[in-house]
Amino acid sequence: MTLRFVRVATHACVAVVFASTLAACATTAPPSPDSIERAYDPVALVAQVRAAAGNDDGKDELAIQPLRDPMVAGLRENAAQAEREGRYADAATALDQALAETGDDPAVLQERAEAALLNRDLDGAASFARRAHDVGAQVGPLCRRHWATLRAVGEARGDGVAAADAQRQLDACKVTAPPRY
Repeated sequence: MTLRFVRVATHACVAVVFASTLAACATTAPPSPDSIERAYDPVALVAQVRAAAGNDDGKDELAIQPLRDPMVAGLRENAAQAEREGRYADAATALDQALAETGDDPAVLQERAEAALLNRDLDGAASFARRAHDVGAQVGPLCRRHWATLRAVGEARGDGVAAADAQRQLDACKVTAPPRY
């Protein structure tokens, strides 16, 4: 009789442990798509974003060049130098200072988006790229860089829908230049 009691008690304990384990698994929510980030090489990603701009000769497409503020040229050069040296946080800081001086310059905003990618700040990259697109020309090489950044963010997050939408927008950035006489 004692042996039977031990077996029943053991089975009861196993059942309780099994049930509590199942309950714990059932209450754990899957990670949200926004929290999933795929491993990526930030330097390669920024190279892809910049390559999306294509050639800069302007012969075959409409490309609008924003006016450059000479006051921020030094800060932009400091950011470029810091990036070349792998000091990505310093590059972002220099570009933040440039933005404080110039406001919403689409080229500086895009450079800041790329610095955010280098610093693995996907939210910042998306935010700066959207702002750059909103205040900049909706066509040309810079436009393609905005959307390439947003595509990269979508891919890094595993969001195929966002990446595909960004690719469609990127493709729409190329507009044939008017004929020159």
